[in-house]
Amino acid sequence: MSSEVAARRDAKKLVRSPSGLRMVPEHRAFGSPFGLEEPQWVPDKECPRCMQCDAKFDFLTRKHHCRRCGKCFCDKCCGQKVPLRRMCFVDPVRQCADCALVSHREAEFYDKQLKVLLSGATFLVTFGDAEKPEAMVCRLSNNQRFLLLEGDSRYEIEIARISTVQILTEGFPPGGGNARATGMSLQYAAPGAEGMTQLRLTAGEDANASRRQSTAWLAAMHKATKLLYESRDQ
Repeated sequence: MSSEVAARRDAKKLVRSPSGLRMVPEHRAFGSPFGLEEPQWVPDKECPRCMQCDAKFDFLTRKHHCRRCGKCFCDKCCGQKVPLRRMCFVDPVRQCADCALVSHREAEFYDKQLKVLLSGATFLVTFGDAEKPEAMVCRLSNNQRFLLLEGDSRYEIEIARISTVQILTEGFPPGGGNARATGMSLQYAAPGAEGMTQLRLTAGEDANASRRQSTAWLAAMHKATKLLYESRDQ
């Protein structure tokens, strides 16, 4: 891919919406698959009372719209201003209590796991029924739209075309706890190909920093997958 195309794909612009300032992709088609669209606000005339505590709106009890769900609430039920990275808001925005909890949980992905995915990790990669895996660095593209696989060859898999993701695990650590992640299996629709393509990533067997990085990358991808499926359902 040329640097000019890559720059165009990653270009962003600052826009103002009724909810606040947003830093969005310059071209809508290059938006993150993890993102969410701004909701339609419930019209003022349709909400004479708070949709949480049922308080009646008047001169003293003002109505506010949650920037995440679009419903209207009183200040007590919608007074928190919380970062909402999935909608690309520059500053924290007003959200109801339920939405604020969700946004707080998602913040960990953007502050921690996303950095791990962008940094990448090394895996043994097997395409379809290939007998011999290839050592490749797997990472998320800067615009979050592609899974990049780089080794002797190079592949781009569009995140939106991935249909299923399964984290592969083995054993249980002494004393209990979660099973150890060893790899990932996914299916995706390759452009121009019939049916689904199978891809398998396996972490190396060494116990050094490379293995720890691969395990951290798999955990981050597991979180990313949950966000991806949530965004498809909304």
